[in-house]
Amino acid sequence: MISSGQRYEVIDFIGGSGSVLRIEPLKKRQDEAVYECVATNSAGQISTSTNLTVLRRDQLPQGFPSIDLGPRLKVVERYGIATMRCAASGTPNPEITWFKDFLPVNTSNSNGCIKQLPSGALQINQSEETDMGIYECVATNSEGTRYSAPANLYMRVRRVPPRFSIRPQNSDIMRGGSVNITCVAVGSPMPYVTWMLGSEDLTPSDDMPLGRNVLELTDVRQSANYTCVAMSSLGTIETGVQITVKWDQLPQGFPSIDLGPQLKVVERSRMATMRCAASGTPDPEITWFKDFLPVNTSNSNGRIKQLPSGALQINQSEETDQGKYECVATNSEGTRYSAPANLYVRVRRFYPRFTVLPQKNSDIMRGGSVNLTCEAVGEPMPYVKWMLGDEDLTPEDDMPIRRNVLELTDVRQSANYTCVAISSLGILETEVQITVK
Repeated sequence: MISSGQRYEVIDFIGGSGSVLRIEPLKKRQDEAVYECVATNSAGQISTSTNLTVLRRDQLPQGFPSIDLGPRLKVVERYGIATMRCAASGTPNPEITWFKDFLPVNTSNSNGCIKQLPSGALQINQSEETDMGIYECVATNSEGTRYSAPANLYMRVRRVPPRFSIRPQNSDIMRGGSVNITCVAVGSPMPYVTWMLGSEDLTPSDDMPLGRNVLELTDVRQSANYTCVAMSSLGTIETGVQITVKWDQLPQGFPSIDLGPQLKVVERSRMATMRCAASGTPDPEITWFKDFLPVNTSNSNGRIKQLPSGALQINQSEETDQGKYECVATNSEGTRYSAPANLYVRVRRFYPRFTVLPQKNSDIMRGGSVNLTCEAVGEPMPYVKWMLGDEDLTPEDDMPIRRNVLELTDVRQSANYTCVAISSLGILETEVQITVK
């Protein structure tokens, strides 16, 4: 039976569903052994065992995993995105996993908030105080296992009372019609958002969403006033919206969607166009919604724009552009929504390859200078670094993507430099010789 001691630490999973034995530092003679894990409950007992082999640095086999880029100390705002980087090499290519506070990170039960990127990095969206801790990435292949140095993630929490960032809009609809009403509120902590009709709660108290709530009304028969309420520990705010049933039949100039968006699948980085054309008297204005929220083209740096025809054009499409799109036609007679249509962004994966190689051999004068350019592409786009023997010349926390220029000045001796391109699909390298003549 092993218990926590000077070099041994037994860390239990939350809920008691398992534990981790951590040994640090490892010692070959004392720690090289077969370890058995035993699970016991009232129904019985099971066990499994593993053999631990401890190697000295000079005994490591050729393909033993190496951590080429490890996580660094990071401080992020609460609800921000935290990315803990990791890249590893070895033969065969190692699998990267993550530990937090010495326990395995389980991305499957985070509702998509925590995911491991193709590069091996761990991305935490909508970060919470519970995400603070010590992170390690672990590279494993058939030759062995390598742990990165640990790095702390700290969360900075600002406290801001709730406020509405998108208020619901009054709508006039036909008897028996449908309408979606969107209400969005922000704050820190993020407020819960609920809908009410008079004193009646329309949102179940055990399923109240954070930040955004879309009220979907169908077969509306009478006018009513609805209230959106946002609440957090710092206060409660509310805003009202009026839904007016105006007609049994649509007025003459009521907007009509003549051409609505259709399901579309595009390659990542390609252009996607969601079409929309509408008519009415007076001519209706066309706007767009994605996942029930207005599309704001002004903060996309020109990547997303609405064409004079009313169509929505998305250049250099990204995975974040995936979603459900609706075009909305509005004039003084009323508002008409198109049927929703999904946009899917397909991502291809390519091994890294060099597109610009440094000249294999360069002769320079003693004390001279030279720039070595190395470029590689792939999907995901690879990181590119320079090495001199076993020495990394590119800082791990500032490794560029795609292109790296090594600037050598006052060169006094000949040497071989290596350009390395790294992605989750593989590692590629090329060597250049600098000769001082």
